[in-house]
Amino acid sequence: MMIRIVKAKVAVLAAAFGVFLFSCAGSPAGSPAQSAPAAATARPAWVDSAAGLHSMYNPQNYVAVTGAGHNRLFAERAALANLAGHFGLTIEDELRISNIYWEATRAGFQADWSEETLLDRTIVTAATMNFLVGAEIRDVWHDGAGTYHAAAVMGRARTAQIYTDLIRANLSMIDSLTDMAPAQRNSITGFARYTLAAAAADANISYARVLGVVGAPPVAGVRDGDLYRLSAAQIAENIPVMVVVQKRDGLDAGGRIHGAFSRAVSEAGLRTVSAGAQYTLEVRLNMPEVSFPNQQNVFVRYEVSANFISSATGVSQLPAFNINGREGHVSLPEAENRAIAAAERRILAEYGGLLSENLFSILPRR
Repeated sequence: MMIRIVKAKVAVLAAAFGVFLFSCAGSPAGSPAQSAPAAATARPAWVDSAAGLHSMYNPQNYVAVTGAGHNRLFAERAALANLAGHFGLTIEDELRISNIYWEATRAGFQADWSEETLLDRTIVTAATMNFLVGAEIRDVWHDGAGTYHAAAVMGRARTAQIYTDLIRANLSMIDSLTDMAPAQRNSITGFARYTLAAAAADANISYARVLGVVGAPPVAGVRDGDLYRLSAAQIAENIPVMVVVQKRDGLDAGGRIHGAFSRAVSEAGLRTVSAGAQYTLEVRLNMPEVSFPNQQNVFVRYEVSANFISSATGVSQLPAFNINGREGHVSLPEAENRAIAAAERRILAEYGGLLSENLFSILPRR
C-alpha cells in the first residue's frame, strides 16, 4: 500500500514563484525591493560575462551565478533560483522531500535523534528554511534603466562542510529511528519512525548532489528514501485502524462520513478494519439546524471532530482533527445533504494530510 506523503510547497524560478533561499547566517538572502538609485554606477564586469564573474569569484573557491529583474528582490531571487539550477536542484527534486522532514527539523528532531555533534546553530537554522543552505547574495547592481542584476555565491569549502554535516546528521537520525524492538516496530510509532527516516533519506539525496557539484567527497551510506517507505508500508499493513462515527442526530447520509475517513486513513498508508483494531479513529458528527431571521433558506451546520486513539489505552495518539461549516437550501433534507457533502470533501482533502504531517509529533524526545 502506497504511503501518502504531503509534499513540500516549494516554489522555484524568480519572484513569481517566491523562491526564498537562506544564507549561512540564517537570514533571508533576498532584500526587500528598493527604488532605483538616481544614477547607475559603472557597469561591473560580472554582469556581462562568465569571465567577469569568475574574475571576482574564482571557480576553484566559489560557485557563482547571476540573475536579473525589474527590482532588487526579483533580481536576487532570480540569481538564487539560477544557483539552485546550477546544482541540478529542481522543483521535481524538492517535491520528493515531505513536510514531515521540514516540520520535524523545525521542531528539533534532527538534533534529538542524531548523534552528530558537528551541527551548529547556523546549520540547523538554515536547514529548517530550505535545502540550498549557504547561498549568499554578494553583489547587486542597477543599470539606471530599470533592471537590477544580482550575483549569488556559494563558497565551495563552506558548502562542503555544511552539507557533509547535514548528511551525517541525517544518517545518524535514520539509524536511531530505525533501531527498535520488533514489538515497537509494528505500531503507529514504528510507522512514524520509518516515515521520517524516508523523508530524511530524501533530503540526503539533494544534499549529496550539492556535494558532487562543489567537488566534495561523497558521504558513504546515503540511501534512497523509497527503501524506508517500503518498510513503512509493510508496517502499515500490520496496523489495523477502525473508524467509528458517533452521530448525535442520527445522521451519516449512508455512511459517507465514515467512508471519507476510511479512505483518508487508507491513503495515508494504514489498513482499516471493522473490528479488533489496534487503533480507533473516533469521529463525532453533529449537524444542528441554524436559524437566521428574514431567511427563506434553511441552514445546517456540520461539526466534525476526529481523534486517533490507542484501543488498548484510550489515549489519543495524534492531534485532534476538527472542521465545521454551514450549508443552506430551501428544504431541510437538501441542506443536510449539502452539509454532509461539504464535510466529506473537506475530510478527503484535509485529514490524510494532517495524519501524515503530524506523524513526527508522536515520536518521543530523546
